[in-house]
Amino acid sequence: MLQPELTLRRDKIRGLMAARGIDAALITCNTNLIYTFGSVVSGYLYLPLHSPALVFVKRPSNLQGEHLFHIRKPEQIVDLLREQGLPMPAKLMLEGDELPYTEYVRLAALFPEAEVVNGTPLIRQARSVKTAVEIELFRRSALAHAKAYERIPDVYRPGMTDIEFSIEVERLMRLQGSLGIFRVFGRSMEIYMGSVLTGDNAGYPSPYDFALGGQGLDPALPGGANGTPLREGQSVMVDLGGNFNGYMCDMTRVFSVGRLTDEAYAAHQVCLDVQELVAREARPGVSGEELYNAAIKLVGAAGFADRFMGIGQQARFIGHGIGLEINEAPVLAPRMKQPLEAGMVFALEPKIVIPGVGPVGTENSWVVTADGVERLTQGEDGIVALG
Repeated sequence: MLQPELTLRRDKIRGLMAARGIDAALITCNTNLIYTFGSVVSGYLYLPLHSPALVFVKRPSNLQGEHLFHIRKPEQIVDLLREQGLPMPAKLMLEGDELPYTEYVRLAALFPEAEVVNGTPLIRQARSVKTAVEIELFRRSALAHAKAYERIPDVYRPGMTDIEFSIEVERLMRLQGSLGIFRVFGRSMEIYMGSVLTGDNAGYPSPYDFALGGQGLDPALPGGANGTPLREGQSVMVDLGGNFNGYMCDMTRVFSVGRLTDEAYAAHQVCLDVQELVAREARPGVSGEELYNAAIKLVGAAGFADRFMGIGQQARFIGHGIGLEINEAPVLAPRMKQPLEAGMVFALEPKIVIPGVGPVGTENSWVVTADGVERLTQGEDGIVALG
């Protein structure tokens, strides 16, 4: 990662720190290290308000650079700060929403005179508005994602189960360069590369806060494909996260085995209408709540409110911010009054489940521009027949 880009990102965090009277941050979680250092390391990035960032690395042992120090344990950090002539912070922020309790306490104890505050919301706020370099990384990810999805009809074979189909789609993603890891913020969200849902499994409730659940193969990972055969007259939804360079592009497409019911095609068109509505109305200053309410009104008028974003257990959002993690700000949901800002990137995923048929809908990734939004993930939005 070029140093000017990292400096820009760090200065975004510094600006938010200054507004809250925070003197320094100690950053150690993977996604935040990628954001501020450009790479995952076992170690810490110390970000003072008015001095260059210092990096303290335990592993790997081969890194070199200005302001980089190799350590065995975090207790060495304080002495190294003093050797650099840096004052101890009066107010320090740690990643309170992400660190295990014992590690939070250990790091806070390094600075016994400091007021220690939770910096996770501040860092996530900085990350929610992307830089030009980050948006370019999204563009590249979106291109690779679409190329993989274009080949999905080629891997279908009659008699496949959803698991067998998912494995083939995952292989297409890896061949395009997917890193094969799905980073999610929070302890209660787990998934492999995404989900493939067909038939009534799409309406199966999951404990995870995803748009649609699925039973999964085992209670140890209760979400996604469950071994359902791909049958004539069923829809198949492919929703895999496109992590090709650390940035989680999001894209969903729907396929059919043979022809679906007229109701399914009508419901799919309603989802496309929601996408068109949001694309038309979204711009800086508009809140996620406003966009959600407009979408719900449209879906209700079309008669699909009881099956929108699930059956029985319905997700209460239509879109979410994306970045180094799949669930960043902003969120398009009730009570989400945060206004969109230019540079935010979000996934919009209106989906409807038709009992006996399966899921329909779409998902694309969008970047907020100065006067609207720009679609990043391209490709056919209609239902594509398999076989």
